[in-house]
Amino acid sequence: MSNLHDQLIVIDGLIISDFNRAIFEDMRKGGLTAANCTCCVWENFTETMRNIAKWKESFRAHGDLITPVYTTADILRAKAENKTGIILGWQNTTGIEDHLEYLELFHELGVRIIQITYNTQNFVGSGCYESTDSGLSDYGHDVVAEMNRLGILCDLSHVGPKTSEDVILASKQRVAYSHCLPSGLKEHKRNKSDEQLRFIADKGGFVGVTMFPPFLKKGPDSTVADYVEAMDYVINIVGEDVVGVGTDFTQGYGQPFFDWITHDKGFGRKLTDFGAVINPEGFREIGDFPNLTAAMEQRGWSTGRIEKVMGGNWLQLLKDVWRA
Repeated sequence: MSNLHDQLIVIDGLIISDFNRAIFEDMRKGGLTAANCTCCVWENFTETMRNIAKWKESFRAHGDLITPVYTTADILRAKAENKTGIILGWQNTTGIEDHLEYLELFHELGVRIIQITYNTQNFVGSGCYESTDSGLSDYGHDVVAEMNRLGILCDLSHVGPKTSEDVILASKQRVAYSHCLPSGLKEHKRNKSDEQLRFIADKGGFVGVTMFPPFLKKGPDSTVADYVEAMDYVINIVGEDVVGVGTDFTQGYGQPFFDWITHDKGFGRKLTDFGAVINPEGFREIGDFPNLTAAMEQRGWSTGRIEKVMGGNWLQLLKDVWRA
């Protein structure tokens, strides 16, 4: 195995693990430079504030392993200091409830990536499991404009097709699917069609590719090579300059967590059944990140492509959107 992985800027566009010291140690083992770490899914304002307060405690208690990220310079500093940079991100806009002015407050606290909706309808738009995708609401247009002003990345991974299209057209900044897979390899409500992938890329957007097993072609029987194959599929559509990693690692969580995320608002109707969530062989845990680089090398990827997809492209996107 080459030592290429150690030299790379490695950025994971989405991790929603049970964050604690063991996870942070595994991030270091995997050589992870930075990650977008979820701190809001179904939570309201108060609950989200509590989650962020907990992160502030973690930065103090585990400062030897992790460091907060506000700018792309912080990501480069994390690399130099052998730490993992933590980008605070949301998978829903429920944290601001219906208060547009809360966005600036959360931006000051370090929130830099926000997904417009999580699976279902909210004040802003429709999710991918909502039976009627009514598109971006008028309030949603205000939210996108304010995120643009502040420099917060709009994430569309769990967002319905019509709402996604509306956001892509409305946003003055680049937007992203931070963690998705192509429906060309497996038909699933969470996967994106070739047309959707092409559309976001044509408008300057970005595609983070996930390895979440229910959305992969071979499901729980997938390997790290199958994950790289999915990335290749996406690159063939949008090019290697706008593709990155967005694993969706759920490390440390058991069935109660999956029950919570697969029911509307955490407790309503059941939206989907993931079945067994077994990560791809060779990439079961965050600490296995070097195996992903090795799998890219084995597939014959150039060093340049590996550097871009493992983190370089994310770094450029975040620099463009954050303007810092």
